[in-house]
Amino acid sequence: MKMSSDTRRAISVICFYTALLSFLIGMAGRLKESFHARAEISTAGFVVAAVLAALGLIAFLFSWGGKTDNPTEPPL
Repeated sequence: MKMSSDTRRAISVICFYTALLSFLIGMAGRLKESFHARAEISTAGFVVAAVLAALGLIAFLFSWGGKTDNPTEPPL
């Protein structure tokens, strides 16, 4: 299945914003002092944020490749 470059850019934006959300969850887990599982939550949040940011960057870089949604012949 071929995806257009706009679709790849949209997926990269979704990955970036999900990574930001995971980073903020990790920061909230680190800052919450009275919660007993804060280290696990903050570590998992930071790891998920890093993975999603990397996937978003890869999707964004591949969206700059060739456009697959261009017609091969000009319209008549």
